[in-house]
Amino acid sequence: MSHGQPPISEDRVPIAQAAGPAIHKPYVPATESRPELTLRGLALGSVLGIVFGASSVYLAVKVGLTVSASIPVAVLSIAIFRALGRSNILENTIVQTVGSAGESLAFGVAAALPALLLLGYDIDLMHAFLVASLGGVLGVLMMIPLRDGLIVQEHGKLAYPEGTAAADVLVVGEEGGTNARTVVLGFAVGGLYKFAYAGLHLFKEVVGTALGWVKTTAAGVAQRAGYTGGSVSMEVSPELLGVGYIIGPKVASITFAGGVLSYLILIPLITFFGSGLEQPLLRPDGTLIREMDPDTVRDAYVLYIGAGAVATGGLVSLIRSLPTILNAFRRGLDTFLASQRKEAGPVLLRTEQDLPITVVLAGSALLVLGIWLAPPLQVNLLSALLIVVCGFFFVTVSARITGEIGSSSNPISGMVVATLLLTCLVYLLLGWTSAEDRFMALTTAAIVGIAASNGGTTAQDLKTAYLVGGTPRRQQIALFVGVLTSSLLIGLVLVVLNRGATTVLPETHPGQTVSVVGDETRTQHTYPWAVSEQTLAARGVKLAELKGPLWRQGLEVAQGPGGAPELRSWNAQPVERVAATDVRLASGQTVKVSELGAVTPGPERTWRVGYVRGAETPVPTGTYLVDEAGAIHYVVDPGIGGRITSYEGVPLTRYPAPKAQLFALIIDGILTQKLPWDLVLVGVFIALMLELCGVSSLPFAVGVYLPISSSAPIFVGGMVRYVVDRVRGGSAAESEFSPGTLLSSGYIAGGAIAGVLIAFLEIVSDGAWTRAIDIPGMLGDTPFSRFLQESNLWGLGFFTVITALLLLTGLRGESGAQAKPAK
Repeated sequence: MSHGQPPISEDRVPIAQAAGPAIHKPYVPATESRPELTLRGLALGSVLGIVFGASSVYLAVKVGLTVSASIPVAVLSIAIFRALGRSNILENTIVQTVGSAGESLAFGVAAALPALLLLGYDIDLMHAFLVASLGGVLGVLMMIPLRDGLIVQEHGKLAYPEGTAAADVLVVGEEGGTNARTVVLGFAVGGLYKFAYAGLHLFKEVVGTALGWVKTTAAGVAQRAGYTGGSVSMEVSPELLGVGYIIGPKVASITFAGGVLSYLILIPLITFFGSGLEQPLLRPDGTLIREMDPDTVRDAYVLYIGAGAVATGGLVSLIRSLPTILNAFRRGLDTFLASQRKEAGPVLLRTEQDLPITVVLAGSALLVLGIWLAPPLQVNLLSALLIVVCGFFFVTVSARITGEIGSSSNPISGMVVATLLLTCLVYLLLGWTSAEDRFMALTTAAIVGIAASNGGTTAQDLKTAYLVGGTPRRQQIALFVGVLTSSLLIGLVLVVLNRGATTVLPETHPGQTVSVVGDETRTQHTYPWAVSEQTLAARGVKLAELKGPLWRQGLEVAQGPGGAPELRSWNAQPVERVAATDVRLASGQTVKVSELGAVTPGPERTWRVGYVRGAETPVPTGTYLVDEAGAIHYVVDPGIGGRITSYEGVPLTRYPAPKAQLFALIIDGILTQKLPWDLVLVGVFIALMLELCGVSSLPFAVGVYLPISSSAPIFVGGMVRYVVDRVRGGSAAESEFSPGTLLSSGYIAGGAIAGVLIAFLEIVSDGAWTRAIDIPGMLGDTPFSRFLQESNLWGLGFFTVITALLLLTGLRGESGAQAKPAK
């Protein structure tokens, strides 16, 4: 068996390329029957699929990547069933099949649906479930008639590297190998470590520093010094460290290089040339460039450059893949037709039994009706037909490409981009450019993308079963189970992540109104505050300086009727608790709110939820709170793709969702043309320049778009992988279930699940539970609490520990591919 490294794509991390043997002899003979489609196998596969699907959602919205779940699921299945007293390779194959469905659905859901937030909509649970389940079922249905042609007839020609690697792990496990302890250790370490900094706040989440500062001369003049506008930072994240290890040093380095361009070149350049401008540039709020910090410059200008680069990288990937796509479709169709012309034998062997073609035909017809008639999807007949046509085409293409060059190089994003371009151009010709049409275009592309993604994963799973001797019919049933169970919770995970980080912030747009006012309302509680200027002056503080410290405590300082100060909260609190709230002054002194002025209960205010959708207004697209007259008072900034990264000096949790930004950019660019095209074109030509230099533009473009704090830990993980590969050696296939890869998979799953759980705690208690476990908050204003929140070295030390553990495990750990010696 020979192994090689496939080219890198934007969607999946690389995994071993393996050429299948020309003559097939399954591990379990067709004449032998073992327990296979069991209830416990379906249940365990569903649970593992949900766990790894949730971690894939987290990664997709954070950095636009997912990692293959097949091998970790197979390893855990073998270990769990072995611990229960009996383990069977066919049953483990079913678990691996069901579990891998969650990851394949997660990428499509998390890559596309957050674009709804960028188009001025919310993520609806029923809409997310229907998109995931219908797209996933479409992918499985269309692979049923393709199985014989692609998996059986093309055996020895199509390698299906991920499916072959998973089969290797299952066979080794059947013979006594695999080391699940490494995955479990990574899960525990990643989860506890994530909870320590994101929940308990025992150390900083992001370490870093600005490279420029302001100094005062002897004459009292403020001057900038150092590298103005430059900054470096790193999120001490176990899941991003694990991603870097799995994708390897090349892609990790290219991605980090994009961050270097943004934070050490573009932002300083914009700051340098824009510091002398006396008029705001592309800023409706009037903020001058010289008044911006590096993150504000990034949000205002560099994000558009990154979006242009990402869009171009996706299109280049699609164009480069077109010959492969067209040839794959032609060959896939030819092999399907050829397989259907064969005369059926009198009796099919167990390993040749598929679900009947009537299931495919009836299921496809019901699927079309379901897509067309389901109210949450808002899809008309033309779009339903586009889904069927594009879905059939790209499922066939995806299944063929994964067989030829692996899921690593399967350009799912390119297929979604192609569907979006086709759909938007058809809509533009028909004059369908409303907000509802943009919603429908995204839904169309999302279902096609999920179908294509699941079609490729299904092909890999069918290849695994073919090699180990599984029953196709039972595996296809298991795939439907995996799709439906994962669909139930993947949308929920997306909603939890978004709502847990969504922030309501004061924002006004005089003279402007929202596009749509909904029926939903938000109630705000007010507390008039009799604070006087004399009292504040005696403390050496101004009212504006109290906004940040009080906002951290869940209180907004605002002007009430008549201009008198008042405190506002979205949670109903007793006035005594508000009065007893501690406020840390700039001098370092801590006082209670009541010491600065008496607090009394005030009236409740009701705001209506409104939405801005479209190009007819200068107000940014999004969700707002308005009064009865329609005037905007607050912005509901989403956690996924939110445009505000800090408020009153407090950093906000934000998930950049680079793929969703790409899809929203295409829809808006074609249907509304509401973009700063000068900045977008800068990103376009950066991507083209990289392609001319022979560098893959998409990983670099994602790095330009992401904060450097996200790409830095990916780079560290890639460097650890480089050291391990140089010292340890081994084939490319063995590296996919090496101890470092298994530990990294655990880091990713554990850290991501902990992040989802923390977001869930934030939602169900409206922040009360997360504030209750905040250790620095409980300690109050003490030197130790400030050390925990502010020390870069303290946080970096903890990150060094998990990095060292990954390095040592990679160098010395036991490989999951090693079978135990016979006794």
